[in-house]
Amino acid sequence: MSNFEQFQFDFYQSNYTIDDQEEGCNSYGSDKNLGESRKSQPEKQPPAGAFVPSDMLLSRQSYMGQILQPTCSPDTLSQLGYVDGFDEEPPLLEELGINFEHIWQKTLTVLNPMKPADGSIMNETDLTGPMVFCLALGATLLMAGKVHFGYVYGMSAIGCLAMHTLLNLMSTSGVSHGCVASVLGYCLLPMVILSSSAVVFSLQGIPGTVLALFIIGWCSLSASKIFTSALAMEGQQLLIAYPCALLYGLFALLTVF
Repeated sequence: MSNFEQFQFDFYQSNYTIDDQEEGCNSYGSDKNLGESRKSQPEKQPPAGAFVPSDMLLSRQSYMGQILQPTCSPDTLSQLGYVDGFDEEPPLLEELGINFEHIWQKTLTVLNPMKPADGSIMNETDLTGPMVFCLALGATLLMAGKVHFGYVYGMSAIGCLAMHTLLNLMSTSGVSHGCVASVLGYCLLPMVILSSSAVVFSLQGIPGTVLALFIIGWCSLSASKIFTSALAMEGQQLLIAYPCALLYGLFALLTVF
């Protein structure tokens, strides 16, 4: 019995005392208070010159918007350059280079050979009117029973190249292909009138020949006037009118015969 008591005493014997337990509790309480004091302290701001990651800055900012709808003020959008500029965009016809006012002025200039031409307007590469007049010429020839669309476009292209070469040799400033095509195309409008009259009556006679010569002179006079005003070639209108008359004479042959 005495041996069992001695074994029990040796088994439960240790160096741990009650004072150590109270000291551990006090240390646990002090650690808890230290953690709470650290949480209560405000976050320290980084120095002014220190590098701060962008993720840390974004996490501190409060998000007040909704999902897929970020909150941005108009001032911020204007600073970033994302302002809605649909009201400031030019019209679609202006972006395409179609100006009806200039088309109307050029048409009136062609219809009135005695009217002085505006060189700033006539020097534009506007091909809207020439395309319409070429289609109108081919359509009126088709109404007269003549399918000459290929001849119209072929002679127009060759005539524009020849006139471009001639005008560059004669003028000091030079001229572009678009300007030559625009002027020659607008001056094709009197030829459309001749082809329209061919639908009503035949031009193979003296009246038709006289009318064709008048239309050729009308077209060549208008074209030479526009070229001299646009390229500042005063005193050379007759020299320009002669090759223009040859070109429009080919269209008159298509219309009469």
